Amino acid sequence: MSGKISVEDFGTTPEGQAVQRFVLRNNSNVCLKLISYGATIQAIEVPDKDGKVADVTLGFDTLDGYLGKHPYMGVVAGRVANRIAKGTFSLDGQEYKLACNNGPNHLHGGLKGFSHYVWDSSVEGDSVKFTYVSADGEEGYPGEVTAQVTYKLTNDNEVDIQYQATTTKATPINLTNHAYFNLAGHATIYDHIITIMADKYTPTDDDALTTGEISPVEGTLWDLREGVRMGDRVNSVPGKAPGYDQNFCITQPGDNQLCARAQHPASGRTMEVRTNQPGVQFYTASYLDGTLAGKGGAKYNKHAGFCLETQVYPDAINKPHFPSSVLRPGETYHHHTSYKFVLG
Repeated sequence: MSGKISVEDFGTTPEGQAVQRFVLRNNSNVCLKLISYGATIQAIEVPDKDGKVADVTLGFDTLDGYLGKHPYMGVVAGRVANRIAKGTFSLDGQEYKLACNNGPNHLHGGLKGFSHYVWDSSVEGDSVKFTYVSADGEEGYPGEVTAQVTYKLTNDNEVDIQYQATTTKATPINLTNHAYFNLAGHATIYDHIITIMADKYTPTDDDALTTGEISPVEGTLWDLREGVRMGDRVNSVPGKAPGYDQNFCITQPGDNQLCARAQHPASGRTMEVRTNQPGVQFYTASYLDGTLAGKGGAKYNKHAGFCLETQVYPDAINKPHFPSSVLRPGETYHHHTSYKFVLG
């Protein structure tokens, strides 16, 4: 125990590695639970307007759920989150080949990625720090990368996440957390009002890969600037599975810019997302189909949650006009994101 952080066992991987869970609490009865497997957000428990607490993230009660096949619930995705076209890129005149684990494209770091390793972990004051060293050549990427993700729960009900990384060779980096949120607990997201402060987005092809265009949201289904109830919109968004799975270009990116807001009027819960990244991927869990058993035996059906993944634009390594994802030796990657819960 260190302050309001407790540490407990959360099982052992098939390789014999112990996994720990860290439980952080604040004065408002908000609780953040993290596990060292994938540097994962395992739970965020938040009171509603009447003081009733619910877990507002999707996931699993035991390690077995995270060890099995699942859609990146709560994990840190990397070395490069989102998609890289055809699993290839060129950097400084050399071509690199990665695994294609999402149709014709590379997704969220590849066959294993940062999300399926046990990270080193430590309690540092009021924070929990996770560290993972990715070997030169892992998943096909160049350079040994040392990544650190630090979580803190503030008394302002803010889950604060700081990402840092260094490398021994030039390499693309794009870390994000892939938490699935539902401010109602275990239900659909149809009664949520989503606002995204973005006047442009990056259109995608049939394989959900960015085409390279940067298009205005004005007059489209991707205009979420005024707040849209998901039940009125999400099933109209075209795709292999109707719903959002899109990168939005934050209108005024900055060091701690408010980029998105989710509201659930019935519970009184609101979540605000701030970041220093140029984009945010909004995904409405359109591929969940009820076959995945989650916390408390809940069946996660289509649109059971939503993700707001702060990031560099997808496939930036292959699109020079996008914000750069390249990290070079001597530089430090720094990504800051926070999820603030406004109660009542």
